[in-house]
Amino acid sequence: MLIFFDTETTGLSTEDVICSVAFVDDDTYAYELMNEGKKISAEASSIHHITNEMIKDTSTFKKSSVYKYLEMHNTDENTLVAHNVQFDLEMLARADFIWKGGVIDTLRVSKHLIRECEGFSLQLLRYELKLYRGEEKLKEHYGIKDALVAHNALSDALVTKLLFLYLSDMASIEEMHSLSFKEVLLEKFSFGKHKGKYIEEVCINDTSYARWLLNSDTDEDVKYSINHYLQGNV
Repeated sequence: MLIFFDTETTGLSTEDVICSVAFVDDDTYAYELMNEGKKISAEASSIHHITNEMIKDTSTFKKSSVYKYLEMHNTDENTLVAHNVQFDLEMLARADFIWKGGVIDTLRVSKHLIRECEGFSLQLLRYELKLYRGEEKLKEHYGIKDALVAHNALSDALVTKLLFLYLSDMASIEEMHSLSFKEVLLEKFSFGKHKGKYIEEVCINDTSYARWLLNSDTDEDVKYSINHYLQGNV
C-alpha cells in the first residue's frame, strides 16, 4: 500500500520537531496537530500558519492516531511517499519512530523524470504540471471540503499524491523506488545569485562560490552536480 505523508515542524534547526502530520492512503486520511514540547518559531508559523496556541492542548506524536496508523502499517509491504522524504523520515526519527517499509521521494523522482522544470518545490510543480486540476476530484474521493493550502500537512499530502500519479505515467513504482535513492545530475541552479545559470558554467567562472556550496547545508543533488562539474574541469 502507498501512504502519502507530510509533516510540518516547529522550525528547521536540528532541535526542531514535528507539530503537524497528515497521511492519505487509498481511501482514508488523517490530519493532526501535536505538541512535542518545543515552541514553534515565528518564522515557521509564517509558513504553515500553526501557532503555539493551536498546539497548546494537543498530545504528543506517540499518542496520535497517525502514530498508531503508521505503527500498524510499518512493514515491507507498505511504502511511504513524500516530497523530500528524507526530511520527513528524520522528523519521524526525532519522535522515536523508525519507518521500516519502502519509500518514494517525489522530489528526487521529479528531478530525474522532468528535468526541464525551473524548480522542484511541491507548490511550483502543483502549478507547473497543473496538478490543481485534479484537486476537487481527489477531495471529493476523501470527503474533504476545505481548500488546499500550501504548507498544510494534509494539503501537501494530497498534492504529493497528485504528483505521484503524474509521475506514474513515466515510471513504475519499482523504478520510482530506485530513482528515490539515485543522485541527480542537475544542469542549472534553481536558487541563489546564479539562479537559472548552468552549474557547469558557474564551476568554471565562480569556483569559490561552487566550493562554498559544497561546505554549506545544500541539497545533496546540488553537491553531487557541483562535484561532477568541478572534477570535469580539473
